[in-house]
Amino acid sequence: MPAALSMLFASFAFAAMGAAVKLASSFYSTSEIVMYRGIIGSILLLVIIRHQRGTLRTPFPREHLWRSIVGVVSLWLWFYAIAKLPLATAITLNYMAPIWLSAYMFLKGWWQGKGLSEWPLIVAVGMSFVGVMLVLRPDAGGDQWLGGVVAVASSVIAAMAYMQVRRLGQMGEPEYRVVFYFSLTMALAGLVGTPFENGFATPLHPHNWHGIGLLLAIGIPALMAQMAMTRAYRLGKVLVVANLQYTGIIFSSLWGMILWGDVFGWQVWLGMGVILASGIAATFYNTQRTARGAVIKDTDPIASE
Repeated sequence: MPAALSMLFASFAFAAMGAAVKLASSFYSTSEIVMYRGIIGSILLLVIIRHQRGTLRTPFPREHLWRSIVGVVSLWLWFYAIAKLPLATAITLNYMAPIWLSAYMFLKGWWQGKGLSEWPLIVAVGMSFVGVMLVLRPDAGGDQWLGGVVAVASSVIAAMAYMQVRRLGQMGEPEYRVVFYFSLTMALAGLVGTPFENGFATPLHPHNWHGIGLLLAIGIPALMAQMAMTRAYRLGKVLVVANLQYTGIIFSSLWGMILWGDVFGWQVWLGMGVILASGIAATFYNTQRTARGAVIKDTDPIASE
């Protein structure tokens, strides 16, 4: 499959996963969804690792632990936001992670006396905040604002996870090992967090075939999307592939319209467009600043979601 098609498939699969998360939130708590996604991912990855004769032994347990904790917190917040917001809104706000990476790179450069002329990044970051205000709207209800703040916090923490994945990649850790420990931590964290969210005297929500199907629709597309995204980044041009991921906003909008009848005003569409343009601009500028693939290649997307 060509790199562009792989990236489009990955964006579609992640949007489908988000739709399944929103539907599953009617049957399960956020902690349970996190737990089940981790269990499904761990089992599937064990099969893949065994087939490829890989090993789970790592000389960097602390780095894996930190990456997994940060990633799980980000995912937890994102799943919560998906349950509270229209799907396209939650995914758009979560896609601000590259903008936070750009802000971090600018501040680091400024602190070292190298970023004073990088005004394009300042404009991109500033415009992204304008986009957030347009998406959430000052007259939106309190629940939507809470979900919006949580989604933005998720994107900030996701940017931290991306940097940690990059570090693990530079250490030579294969992506399957990073994803496995992330999935395992996800399962354990969800198991521990469920009593706090559901109540200590409350058992897990009972399963039915609909709920099981939704859980599988979360775990399987997520892993397929990670693999397709990794293939796209390895075979395609970094800038093209990185910007194609924003088609996830379009796919999530379509899912929202089909499943929930979401209707957005022009302010929301404009805000999504501003955030999308800011992310593309930040990606373009950062790609031009570094050697081809230096940032995105090291930050392997299969380990970043």
